[in-house]
Amino acid sequence: MNKWKLYAGVAVGAVVLVGAVLAIRPLFSESAGAATPNPAMMAMPVPVTKIVKKTIPIYLEYSARTEAIRNIALQAKIAGYVQQQHVPDGSDVKEGDLIYTIDPRDFQAALDSAKAQLQRDTAALDYARGNVDRGSSLASSGYLDKNTYEQRTSALRQAEATLAIDQAAVRTAEINLGYTKITAPFSGRLGRNQASVGALVTAANSTVNTLVQLDPIYVTFNPSETDLATIEKARARGPIQAEVFVPGDDKARYTGTVTFIDNNIDRSTGTIVARATVANAKGTLLPGQYVRVRLAVSEKPDALVVPQIALGSSQLGKFVYVVGKDGKAEMRLVSLGPTDGPLVAIDKGVAEGDNVISGNLQKIGPGSPVQPLPVKQASQEKPAAAD
Repeated sequence: MNKWKLYAGVAVGAVVLVGAVLAIRPLFSESAGAATPNPAMMAMPVPVTKIVKKTIPIYLEYSARTEAIRNIALQAKIAGYVQQQHVPDGSDVKEGDLIYTIDPRDFQAALDSAKAQLQRDTAALDYARGNVDRGSSLASSGYLDKNTYEQRTSALRQAEATLAIDQAAVRTAEINLGYTKITAPFSGRLGRNQASVGALVTAANSTVNTLVQLDPIYVTFNPSETDLATIEKARARGPIQAEVFVPGDDKARYTGTVTFIDNNIDRSTGTIVARATVANAKGTLLPGQYVRVRLAVSEKPDALVVPQIALGSSQLGKFVYVVGKDGKAEMRLVSLGPTDGPLVAIDKGVAEGDNVISGNLQKIGPGSPVQPLPVKQASQEKPAAAD
């Protein structure tokens, strides 16, 4: 009896164990089956720009230096003490503005004396002229001898000569008095004062300040002889526009035109001196300043343009990503042409109408699925900022 009870218990335990195994097996099968398939890669949202054809300018760019058109030393032409400086150092002045006054008292006294002498000699001339007029009628009637009449005539000529000398002395005194006022011969900016009030200046050593013209101003640069033919062709078509950039700026602050090309090439450097005249109404460009000058010499029609920010670099060269028909990024190696602000011409590697990816370039690679954002045209809008 006990033996049969033992067999029955073992059989029941085996049935329970098999049921438990069958119950747990689907759970392992489901979890193993879920881990097998690879999840699909999520498409990266990217800004895109449609390639279009556009006429873009072709530039030549050079390092340059600014030069004043006129730069002079203000000097006294007479000796005297500086009485007053009418404008501070570094001031902007207009043509004719009074800058310095030299003590005028000595020169005013000399003018007064010359005028007084002129007045006396004018009276003497009137007397001599009257004597000749009276002697002429007396001599003709025989009441005045010929020698006396000739003496009166000689005295008149001497009085006339003396009067001419007096008039010249008055003019000289007036000119010297005018030299006591130093005025601006043209509009420009003063430098540092070199003759304080009370200092004695002389005609031999009399620089009191300097004056430079700032508007317009020259921008001098040195094109190579290989660029000279291009520049001359552009000049034949009309004035060449020059854009001037100061260090640290990516936009031109000043514009002008090329006004001078030298008549010989430097043998040691293979360059030629050229110059542009640039408007500088605010006087913010100063002589001797380093700048960059860009010349618009021609145009490239029907250029395929893309934002410069869409360019990538690799060991193979420059490339762009284009959205393929399957919605994946395609790498295209490109040959670059001239630039136009934020845009660059592509000579080879893309076609009109291609959608170039212009952002998130660091997050994608060849074959990456992408989700294009609203399309922009390269010639109408600025490219999206890269992340």
